[in-house]
Amino acid sequence: MTKVKLGKTGIVVEKNAFGALPVQRVTQEEAVRLLRKAYDGGMRFFDTARFYTDSEVKLGQAFDGMREKVYIATKTGATTAENFWKDLKTSLGNLRTDYVDLYQFHNPAFCPKPGDGSGLYEAMLEAKEQGFVRHVGITNHRLSVAKEAIESGLYETLQFPFCYLATEKDLELVELCKKADMGFIAMKALSGGLITNSAAAYAYLAQFDNVLPIWGIQRARELDEFLSYIKEPPTMTDELKAVIDHDRKELLGEFCRGCGYCMPCPVGIEINNAARMSLMLRRAPSKAWLTESWQEKMKLIEKCLHCGKCMSKCPYGLDTPTLLEKNYKDYQEILNGKPM
Repeated sequence: MTKVKLGKTGIVVEKNAFGALPVQRVTQEEAVRLLRKAYDGGMRFFDTARFYTDSEVKLGQAFDGMREKVYIATKTGATTAENFWKDLKTSLGNLRTDYVDLYQFHNPAFCPKPGDGSGLYEAMLEAKEQGFVRHVGITNHRLSVAKEAIESGLYETLQFPFCYLATEKDLELVELCKKADMGFIAMKALSGGLITNSAAAYAYLAQFDNVLPIWGIQRARELDEFLSYIKEPPTMTDELKAVIDHDRKELLGEFCRGCGYCMPCPVGIEINNAARMSLMLRRAPSKAWLTESWQEKMKLIEKCLHCGKCMSKCPYGLDTPTLLEKNYKDYQEILNGKPM
């Protein structure tokens, strides 16, 4: 079995964690069943957030009465100390607990620090002193904020997108975290659905002994796949390396990761899917993307205001309007029977 230690937190778990964003899309009963099955199968680290609608509530019910047996990480998107405390109180109630193992600032536009005027880090320290928070972390999609968080020495963990489509700058963050004895939690380990070979994804991340991948799970068959890796973890083979090399050749570059931080769009464009539609069709051709409903959604691109709001919020600095136009053109060609 492969274990990972989250830096100076001292938390040691299977290199296989449960990302609870998707359970907001299933019923309470199904979510509880999935979460308990994950526990029975060996998963011990569960990551959620206030932003994920009722995800915390579902975790609270699933692990009620067995709190000490799991590690629960959640997040606050608060920008003021007052809202920080409101979020924390709500999270504790939802999770049916009196403490959070890891409390993370959720993708802030800056790195919260003592004396920065926001009062956020001071509130986090007070919450830790009072026993409501055991460890302090930060999540981000911005390289500059992530690097600043590592260099500050104020955080015990960093959660950042990381998969086998990683750039040299992403790899640098992993190494910096290791040197700082800071846990690295890899979100979007399947790149928002663009990576379809989970064994290759796992084998790649297994090469980094300080990285804990969290897999977004909402279906039993997905969970079964990841649980099987606890007993028989995939290792890097020539076959899996070939898969990775092929995907990197096809996908590296300017593409939408589907994080959704550009949303909402003033004219209702579902940017996080529309801006990468051609990739999704190429990776996993499906009639589901070509329905009348999706044709109507893609047609909204014609109403793009070029207001720049999506570009200003994109953590990857993408030219989103141009990506939308390109994907709409590709989509129309597919509808007209032209090969991609």
